[in-house]
This record gives sequence, structure tokens and C-alpha cells, in this order.
Amino acid sequence: MKFDRLLSIVLLLQHRDLVPAKELAERLEVSPRTIYRDVEALSAAGVPVYAERGKHGGVGLLAGFRTDVTGLTTDEARALFVLASRSAHSALGLDRALSSALRKVMAALPAPHRPAAELTSRRILVDPDRWMAPSRAEPDLETLHTAVLTDRRLRIRYRHSGSTELATYTVDPYGLVAKAGVWYLVADHRGRPRLFRADRMPGVTVTAAEARRREGVELQEVWDDLRRRVEDRNDEVRVSVRVLAARLDMFTRIAGGYFTGTPVAGGDGWARVELAYPLVGAVRQLLQFGPDVEVMEPPEARAEMARAAAEISARYT
Repeated sequence: MKFDRLLSIVLLLQHRDLVPAKELAERLEVSPRTIYRDVEALSAAGVPVYAERGKHGGVGLLAGFRTDVTGLTTDEARALFVLASRSAHSALGLDRALSSALRKVMAALPAPHRPAAELTSRRILVDPDRWMAPSRAEPDLETLHTAVLTDRRLRIRYRHSGSTELATYTVDPYGLVAKAGVWYLVADHRGRPRLFRADRMPGVTVTAAEARRREGVELQEVWDDLRRRVEDRNDEVRVSVRVLAARLDMFTRIAGGYFTGTPVAGGDGWARVELAYPLVGAVRQLLQFGPDVEVMEPPEARAEMARAAAEISARYT
């Protein structure tokens, strides 16, 4: 609806001096021409909004203008109270602040929307952690949080996967990302984007130097690029397995993070599943399923499973 879009423009402009029309158009999923028409409509309604065209132009509000918005719809009010697991807020020291903020929002809601919002908060919960996730080292999120909010460089001691040695990096942080219950630091190292797991940092120091981020680059953009690199790795090992249909649900819960597609059920009581592992040796994970899972391809993965089975047999002989 146009009213919702106009309100969104005002809210976005309140926190920035000048926002490019192209950026507003992308965020609101309309054309730049539509944004300029909306600016004219806001101006005609008395909102002190203006547009500057050109390379360094954009849309802005006159300094000091603010608006209090309480005209939320029922769905918008419910959306605010779909609570994620408080573990993420707790890790950042914000769990009490979250509760306080939600109480204030509830008090500010239009009276007709409060029952739906309150019911949603009690009936819907989003928990991002996977079942039976292994325990991990407690990351120093407080220090990382301080660095990303104060725009300071970080000096970190980092343990790479599969290594017992620690490497030292001085990085320029863009921010923190929580994915599937794991916290990551997104940062530049020597001007190149890197991803660091927070639970592999036994040492974190905030330096006095300001972070040197690439101009015009934001956290979301860097994260999207790094995530694509992880998901599109060309050096991974593609493994085809067959799983006893009766065990497919359990197999999906445990190994689903390695799936490259949807399991295909056969008429013989088995399902075919395609997986991707970072290296051949990782297929040993499938030993826990015993005879209910068989690696079909590639041959080197079958050979790895045969070696592992022989080692286990020798251990118990």
C-alpha cells in the first residue's frame, strides 16, 4: 500500500542525512521514479522532505524533524512479538533490554492490537539452535560487540578448523552474524573480506585504531558475499548415499546440514540423498548409522568407509 511505503520512507530518512533514491527503491521494491513521486506526495502533505539529484544526491528530511508512529497494523504488531530464542540477546548482554523494550512497545500499541501481540508472544517461539548441537567454547561476544559498535580495529587469536595452532590477525570488523546458533565475526583482513567463528577466538583485543572499512560497503553486502563463497565451494566432495526410509527423518536431523538437495524416495524402502563434505574423511560421520546408510559414490568415499569399518573391527577383535 502507498501509505505504508510513505511511512517507511519517513522512518528510513529519520536516521540518515541523505539516502540515495536507488537505495530507497531497492529496500522498498519500487523504482527510483516511484520514490521521487512519493517524495512529492510527502512534501505536499507537509512533511519537510526534499530530493537532491546528481551523483551525490539523494532524499532527506530537514534537520530536527521527527515523527512518532503508533499506527501499526495488527500483523505488524504480531510480527514484533514473534520472539527468537533469547540466547542471542543474552550472549550480547541484551536479554533484559529486550524484555524492557517489548514492554514499552506493548504499552505504545493501539489498544485493539495488544491482545493479538500478547498472544503471539506466548504462542510463537523461534529457536535457531539445531537439535543435539555439540557444546562449544564460550565466545567473548561482549568484546566483539564493543568493537563493532565503536568502530575499532580488533586483534584476534584464531584457531582454524582442523588445526591446534593459533594464528594472529588484525582485522577491521563490519559486524556480528548469528547463523544456526553460531556467532561469526565479519571483517576485512588486509582489505579482503573474511569470516571468523567467534568460538574459535581464545584471545580478542580491541585496539585504539579506527576500523578501516571499504567505503560504502555494509555488513549485509559482505555477509552475502562470504555466504555465497561457502555455499558455492568447488573443492567439496559430493557423496551419494542411500538411506533406509525408516531412518530418513533421523538422518535428516543429524546430517541435513550437508544435503545438496531433497532426498528422493525409491520403491525399495530406501531413499537416495546427495551430500557435500569438505573432505573425503568427513564421510566417517555416516558410520553412526550403521547398516541403515550406504555410501554409493564416489569410489574414494566408499573406500574411506571400508577403511574406517576395518579399523573399528580390528579394534574390537
